[in-house]
Amino acid sequence: MESHSFLNTALVFLLATVIAVPLTKRFRLGAVLGFLIAGVVIGPQVLGLVGDTEGVSTISEFGVVLMLFVIGLELSPQRLWVMRRAVFGAGLLQVTSCSLVIGMACYYLFGLTANASAIVGASLALSSTAFGLQILAERKEAGSAYGRITFAVLLFQDLAAIPLIAAVPLLASSASPHGVDLQASLRTVGAIVVVVVGGRYLLRPVFRFVARANAQEVSTATALLVVLGTAWLMEEVGVSSTLGAFLAGVLLADSEYRHELESHIEPFKGLLLGLFFVSVGMSMDLSLLLHQPLLVLGLTLAVLAVKAGLLWPLGRIVGSLNRADTLRMVVLLACGGEFAFVVLKQAGEQRLITDTQQGLIVLAITLSMAMTPLAVAIVAKAIDVKAKKPDREYDTIETAPPRVIIAGFGRVGQIVGRVLRAQRIPFVALESSVEQMDTLRRFNNTSLFFGDPARPDLLRAAQADQAEVFVLATDDPEANLRIARLVRRQYPHLKIIARARNRQHVYRLMDLGVEEPVRETFYSSLKMTRKTLEALGLSSELATDRVERFRQHDMKLLKAQYLVYDDETRLVQTSKEALNDLMHLFDADDDPVARQEREQAKVEPLQDPT
Repeated sequence: MESHSFLNTALVFLLATVIAVPLTKRFRLGAVLGFLIAGVVIGPQVLGLVGDTEGVSTISEFGVVLMLFVIGLELSPQRLWVMRRAVFGAGLLQVTSCSLVIGMACYYLFGLTANASAIVGASLALSSTAFGLQILAERKEAGSAYGRITFAVLLFQDLAAIPLIAAVPLLASSASPHGVDLQASLRTVGAIVVVVVGGRYLLRPVFRFVARANAQEVSTATALLVVLGTAWLMEEVGVSSTLGAFLAGVLLADSEYRHELESHIEPFKGLLLGLFFVSVGMSMDLSLLLHQPLLVLGLTLAVLAVKAGLLWPLGRIVGSLNRADTLRMVVLLACGGEFAFVVLKQAGEQRLITDTQQGLIVLAITLSMAMTPLAVAIVAKAIDVKAKKPDREYDTIETAPPRVIIAGFGRVGQIVGRVLRAQRIPFVALESSVEQMDTLRRFNNTSLFFGDPARPDLLRAAQADQAEVFVLATDDPEANLRIARLVRRQYPHLKIIARARNRQHVYRLMDLGVEEPVRETFYSSLKMTRKTLEALGLSSELATDRVERFRQHDMKLLKAQYLVYDDETRLVQTSKEALNDLMHLFDADDDPVARQEREQAKVEPLQDPT
């Protein structure tokens, strides 16, 4: 019967997760919210499909332990040192200021004890790392100015969560009538020393010994043994097991086994961490939302408002962000975070806060997380609309007549510009992205100006009539064609060097009179092919020869396809004929006479434009 009950419970969990998580991710609400909703639905307050919430909670806590271990693995000292100013500057200010303000509000306005106020304030100061990094990745803004400062703050919050989790039992013991247990504190310090020293001198030899066995399952078992062992040791001395797992991860962050360990742990971490969020959803007290909706919504909005008010000057002053980027950062970091669930659950178990208080705060955090994706979408839309209608039409261009004009100063345009600058060739670069302008202007790009290169008045201001070459480096094919059409019509003397996305884009540029569009990945792909042939044993000369002959074959095919690219039937026929020719392209290599003739012809090696 117990086995049957276990299978039923596992089936319910998996079914709820498979339904809820894809739905929330489909609407860009994040996987965390999907797990929470799944827990609410299958929990005792809605469908009641799972009744043993305590048993589920106990198992799911192992997911948090694994998450802390993985975070420790990613926090190598070198990485922290590189990011020290952003992490320990902006991150420390954000956590400290939010913890103090929210903690004081809990103490003076809601009557919590000093220890409870400290824990609640610090837990609400944390933001959702899962939401923040997911949204940055989806919008491809992790490398932007606000993305870097957001990541630094989230990284410090992850660091701050470790001592916060460890502090809950200590604050609970100091709040008891007996005060602080000195013996327990000494045991804690001793256990940390044992983990640090033992991990430094024992873990690497152990993993080296296991690696020699060359057994994947043994490596996985060893990784789990290390995490469980350190977590058990910490729990035995009365400290949170997550602290031991984090320390074990930090000790192995610089080891040669770091990536292997992470690959072994990641599947277990993902599933069990999802189970933890499901258990949080199961334990949520929905009756509070039904009976006290104004209180729950008021708490949610108050947390968002306080954190937003403190984050704004942080972004503007410390992060040196503009208003748009500061607003983006505020929206991402104002919500509560998943670590708060861990801290508050522990605080409830230690009787620092009541069940009702824990339920209200958990609901407020969940609602704030649910609001975040919607708020990000609204803010992004508002900023994009404003960016499309900038305050100025374009920058005033006051330079000597350039020999080259570069349209688009992204990855491609910047390389062209750097080479021209190295040869002291005057050029003007035009960029229509406000974010790109803000980033590049920090590096003293005096030849870079804001504006849409497809505007005739901007080209006149850039003195296109006196230039010699027009480099078309924008990454949008449609914008690329509009600009080429305009330049060809108004400045026919300019030689256009155009970047092309693919063959269809090449054909359309050739229609406009661009003689040889440069395909983005063509030459780099040829270089990779040559290196592949060399790795397979071909000599450097023979590999270069074969790649060059393929390049000539492809250029010939490109010109042939251009003549018929609007006729699909003839295009397919041309492609089939070219494929047959390609199959026999190197057959002559087996003929010594042909090989000698080719060597005498001295085929020029492939020139790599990069």
